[in-house]
Amino acid sequence: MTGEAHPNELGEFLKQRRSELTPRAVGLPDTGGRRVPGLRREEVAVLADISADYYTRLEQGRVQPSASLLAVLSRVLHLSDCRRDRLFELAGRLGTRHRRPAGQRVHPQLRRLLDDLTASPGVVVGRRMDILAWNPLAAALFTDFAKLPESRRNCARILFTDPSMRTLYADWRAVARDCVARLRIAGAKHPADPRLTGLVGELSVEDADFGQLWGRRHVPFRGAGADRFRHPLVGEIVLDWDILTCGGDLDQEVVVWTAEPGSPSYDALRALASSLTAVRPGRLTTERSDPPVGPTGPADS
Repeated sequence: MTGEAHPNELGEFLKQRRSELTPRAVGLPDTGGRRVPGLRREEVAVLADISADYYTRLEQGRVQPSASLLAVLSRVLHLSDCRRDRLFELAGRLGTRHRRPAGQRVHPQLRRLLDDLTASPGVVVGRRMDILAWNPLAAALFTDFAKLPESRRNCARILFTDPSMRTLYADWRAVARDCVARLRIAGAKHPADPRLTGLVGELSVEDADFGQLWGRRHVPFRGAGADRFRHPLVGEIVLDWDILTCGGDLDQEVVVWTAEPGSPSYDALRALASSLTAVRPGRLTTERSDPPVGPTGPADS
């Protein structure tokens, strides 16, 4: 079922959203000389692959956008789920939006792997860098993921919005570059994922460093490396990290941090493991619960 909205409501919504975004946030060069903040109509048109004239008429309420165009605009304007639904509602096409895919749950094989991984921190990361599961040592190294709302359990969100991460990582900017590069890879694999584009949009607005890094088209990605931490309990610790892809679900990866046996970092990691006194018997991993089910079906993940 479709409805009609006042033409100016849709136009005002689009104008408001583009005023909140910078060219860097959407990967465009900033040519300066702007009389008003935000993106120009012509820039939105370029990103959406439509003519500037058509987009102008759209904001003026002179054309009725298709559901496919609305999906494209949701992506290029980095709309959150709520804002995406509002865009479809204002265009009178709320009933035509795409059904959200089922939630992503940690693969049983990866859960067993974390159960057995007691000497090294490890996390299972999903398709948009959501943290699907973790072991106690990972929580001790980074943060208590269980105390975070599920919507906040995301590697990129934690890295860019938790101030303690900038202290924990000795070279935070290098880690941030890797994180943005991984998000770009995820975006290339899932270009129509509204939660991924919403995450990018939110971080672009919330954090200037993210917006700057996202605005760079070519950010190199390392598939393995080493991180130097300044941990409040065990001091400086250098850990090698690697990413293992799940054969049963290519959208899930295990990130594991290890230390060379006999090194000071190895001893520090063992000391951190010894500090864990409240580990539940049996299963050692903790994981996200099923995402909530709303009136339109399972929440996207």
